[in-house]
Amino acid sequence: MTAPRQKIIPCLWFDKQAEEAARFYVSLLPDSRIDEVQTAPGNYPSGKAGDVLLVEFTLAGQRYTALNGGPYFNFNEAISLQIECEDQAEVDRLWAALSAVPESEQCGWVKDRYGLSWQITPRILTELMADGAPDVKVRVFNAMMQMKKLDVAAIEAAARG
Repeated sequence: MTAPRQKIIPCLWFDKQAEEAARFYVSLLPDSRIDEVQTAPGNYPSGKAGDVLLVEFTLAGQRYTALNGGPYFNFNEAISLQIECEDQAEVDRLWAALSAVPESEQCGWVKDRYGLSWQITPRILTELMADGAPDVKVRVFNAMMQMKKLDVAAIEAAARG
């Protein structure tokens, strides 16, 4: 039986770094790959025939496209990609790879060198906020609000009270 195709595929707009960014992103997570690189069949407002136009890639099993659309639009914090991490080591590794704008760091959020925002979130935080007792949620939330990079041990300590 074939898995259903992903119906909604996010498209990330870049000036001219679509392939570079996609290759960087797929290097970070398992079950990731470049699926196809498409070149422009003709000239377009921000490029010429033969330039990389669109990169189709899979990131942690989810399909994305990266478009070299030109300098007309930039990422902002209104959209981010959240990565659920298994442990502190994974949080640390992804934080080091993705955080390129230290002044954007807050509560597990980072901004990468292309301007895309990411949430580097340990699974324990998600679980405690969804299933914890009300007093646990308050303590965990208050602890998280004081952090830049999320600290699993500190989150667990806050949950214990």
